[in-house]
Order: sequence, then structure tokens, then C-alpha cells
Amino acid sequence: MSSHSRIPAARIARGTGGRAQRGAVLVVALIFLLLMTMLAISASSRSLLQERMVGGLRNAQLAEMGAEAALRGAEWKLWSAAGNGAGVACGTIVITECYIHDPQNPVNDVAAFRDDSGWVTAGAVEYKGSGDSFAFQDMSGSTLISAEQRELAKLAENPRYLIEDLGPEQPPGGGSAHESGVTSSTDSGPGNISKHIYRITARSTGGSANTVRALESTFAAKSN
Repeated sequence: MSSHSRIPAARIARGTGGRAQRGAVLVVALIFLLLMTMLAISASSRSLLQERMVGGLRNAQLAEMGAEAALRGAEWKLWSAAGNGAGVACGTIVITECYIHDPQNPVNDVAAFRDDSGWVTAGAVEYKGSGDSFAFQDMSGSTLISAEQRELAKLAENPRYLIEDLGPEQPPGGGSAHESGVTSSTDSGPGNISKHIYRITARSTGGSANTVRALESTFAAKSN
């Protein structure tokens, strides 16, 4: 006779049910792990997107401030040249970066600087601050801010600007001009030809060269 004992059927059934339950727990745990992973990836993606948006806004603000600085610098140059008594004359040693505006024969460099969306340097003046020695790329000319602040404020390129002479403020025979309660010139009068209107266009990058801002202003100054 065989000495092997038989396992009761009830015990076999209970053992099979336990293994099935342990398998179900594993499946549920894997599902929860997958859900948590998806949530973590989604949160990480939103964080990266917000970081890029903040970086883009910072670059846009830096570019706008750089263009504004160049614009005001060019206006100051015109003001200073007009205030020395000699007046402004395009092409002179005082204002060499000035173009005579001619709608019939536009200058290619001027058109490109005013209209192109990318970074344009041809025909424009590099702005380096009032002392012509400031480097916006590393802010090395500033002693008022820390190294960390210089790193945050630096630009990819120095801003640039160009100036166009649009002609007399009030040409002869152009009629009367009335502004701020003062009337000047008449239809038959000489007009105000001692002052010319100058259009200034300034461009700047942000911390990245991919961000470019362009600003324009008009400025009246005494002309030769």
C-alpha cells in the first residue's frame, strides 16, 4: 500500500483562492502607480510650461527696456546737438547716423531696420550708454548692481538705433500751426524751417537673441 497521504479538497480550494486575491491586489497597485505617474508627469509639464512663459515674459520686458534706453539716448543726442547752437545736419560729424527721408527712394538699410522681424544691424548705430562705453551683454559698465542682478539684466546684443530727417517742422506755405495756444506761420509766411522732425527707430534683444523689440518716436530739433 502507498504511504502518500491525500490533501483534502477544501484545503486545495482555499489555497487557490488566496493566490487569486494576491494577484488582484497587484493589479490594483499597478493601476494606482500608473495614475500617480501620469499625475506627476502632468504636474511637471505644467511647471516647465510656466517656467518657459516666465522666461519669455522676462525676455520681452528686457528687450523693450533696451529699445527704450536706445530711443532716449538718440533723443538726447539730437537735443544736445541742437543745443550747442550749431543745429543738427544729417551726415555731419555730429550726427553721422542720420538719413534723409525720401519716400520715393527709400534706403534699404532703413527699410530693413524698421520692418524686419529679426535682429538687424546694418546701417544702425550701436548704443552703449551716454558715455559710449556701456556693455549691455554683461552689464559690465554698471557698479550699482550685484553680479546676480547683472546676470539677470544682461542682453544678448547691445541695442541699436537709427535717425531719419523727415524735413521741416512747418514747411513754407504749409499753413498755420496751432498747438498749446500758440499760433505760428501763415499760408504765405516762411514757415518754421529752423526745426526739423526726426524719426528715431530703436531695436533691442532680450536675454535671448530670439526676442526682439522695436520702438519709434519723433523728435523736433534745430537744424542747420
